[in-house]
Amino acid sequence: MGHTIWEEAQQKGVSRRDFLQLCAAAAAMAGLSQSSVAQVVSAFEKKEKPAVVWLHFQECTCCSESFIRSTHPIMAEVLLDVLSLNYTETLMAPAGFQAEKSLNDTIQNNKGKYIVLVEGAVPTHDGGVYCMIGGKTAESILKTVLQDAAAVIAWGSCASNGCIQGAKPNPTGATPIYKLTDKTVINVPGCPPIAEVMVGVVTHLLVLGQIPALDSQGRPKEFYGRRVHDTCYRRPNYDAGLFVESWDDEGARKGYCLYKMGCRGPVTYNACSVTKWNGGLSYPIQSGHNCIGCPEAGYWDNGPFYQHLASFPGFGIESTADTVGAVVGVATLAGVAAHAVVTNVRKRKVIAEVHVEDQKE
Repeated sequence: MGHTIWEEAQQKGVSRRDFLQLCAAAAAMAGLSQSSVAQVVSAFEKKEKPAVVWLHFQECTCCSESFIRSTHPIMAEVLLDVLSLNYTETLMAPAGFQAEKSLNDTIQNNKGKYIVLVEGAVPTHDGGVYCMIGGKTAESILKTVLQDAAAVIAWGSCASNGCIQGAKPNPTGATPIYKLTDKTVINVPGCPPIAEVMVGVVTHLLVLGQIPALDSQGRPKEFYGRRVHDTCYRRPNYDAGLFVESWDDEGARKGYCLYKMGCRGPVTYNACSVTKWNGGLSYPIQSGHNCIGCPEAGYWDNGPFYQHLASFPGFGIESTADTVGAVVGVATLAGVAAHAVVTNVRKRKVIAEVHVEDQKE
């Protein structure tokens, strides 16, 4: 019988006050309301530390780098007190036969209870020879480990949708995890995903003991339910028709919208503009670079990263940042102003027309 999370914390000298603070932080990271803290406390007092297997296949380890570099205080607790990270090629001390024993013991002694975290795509061409560990293909290892897993999480775009390994012509047959198993896979895409999002997903499993609500692509709705564009601080500039036209122009220095520089924010679902990176410090758009859409499937094949998007859905009458609807074109000046407020169509063309009319008056 293993120790519960609370028992483990007590052995490490964690006070009841600090434990309750950990539970409150865990609830927040899982996207739960403050009223759910008591539920978290109860779960951590009664549940054993879950065994975790972290597999690495075709990837660059950026997901691990993101996870361990979170500045959120709960990270140390997740790694050291809440999870039993029994196997991971990147962080574990054993090697060779000892490492394989850790893996085999975990899946044999925790059937139906361990969590599998997968980083990287799995090659399937030519018998899977493009990624092998101990003479075994990535695919055979994956299927063995997943057989008795309680939950499966695909870390990053490589494991979630193939990423660069799966880009055309995909010579190794790089395949995302969900296509290789009948189990429900929680996809947490991004290159890499945000550390706090990763922790939030794991915490949800620990606290509620169930898979979070997922969208059509298997992503947790809590973190992938809105587009980067919807909550971007540059959105008002988009609505006003104020765009960066070339790198380091006056618009760039003033923080105008990066849509014309190829920003994929309008078609990318992620928490970047809310949760941000580096402890909530910033995210790519805030640092002056356009979103490249890394959480979306096939983003490597969706044209040059700095190419202006042709169009995108979801904005009612408007189809691109350069055009406005026909209704706007035939409306009176007052009608244009009212229509722009009601429909959020506020483009440079409209602004220019209003300015011309004002000059006439």
